[in-house]
Amino acid sequence: MAMSITAPRYTVADLENFPDDGNRYELLDGFVLVTPPPNMRHQYVSGRLLAQLYAGMGAPRPAHVVGPGALYINDTTYFEPDLFVFPSKYSPDSKWTEVEERWLVVEIYSRSSRFYDRELKREAYLSAAVSELWLIDPREKSIEVCRRGAPTVLITDTIRWRPPGLEMIVPVNVTDLFAG
Repeated sequence: MAMSITAPRYTVADLENFPDDGNRYELLDGFVLVTPPPNMRHQYVSGRLLAQLYAGMGAPRPAHVVGPGALYINDTTYFEPDLFVFPSKYSPDSKWTEVEERWLVVEIYSRSSRFYDRELKREAYLSAAVSELWLIDPREKSIEVCRRGAPTVLITDTIRWRPPGLEMIVPVNVTDLFAG
């Protein structure tokens, strides 16, 4: 006779009791997703992308570009995207729970996060009113651009990102992200 297995479900409040061991603990509908700290390649790509986005916005900057960020969707779904872009109307003293406009979320694949990022978190992000999601693949040197209700586009040269509601284009040279 088969035994049923019950997996524990958690809330964002429960994360406060998780160990501070360098791993990233996220929640998807109450289930814990655990990934180890990022490797150096991951951090190089993240830093280069942050610099390109930040510089491409000009001054005064209409948005904050941070990495990592914290995205509270509800009591049982919480992510820490590698990069997060949101309007500058939110002050640096705002709480993550107050940020309701989510212009761009970026996840950079690693060996341990590829499945979570692509197969599990993609739909959750797009369902949570994230305007655009970029899934970066350092191995393939490409970026999948995902938008709600639109086909995914694979970019290997230059992205021309348009922040929601703004008459500006922020170019991102994908090749430069992986140089060296």
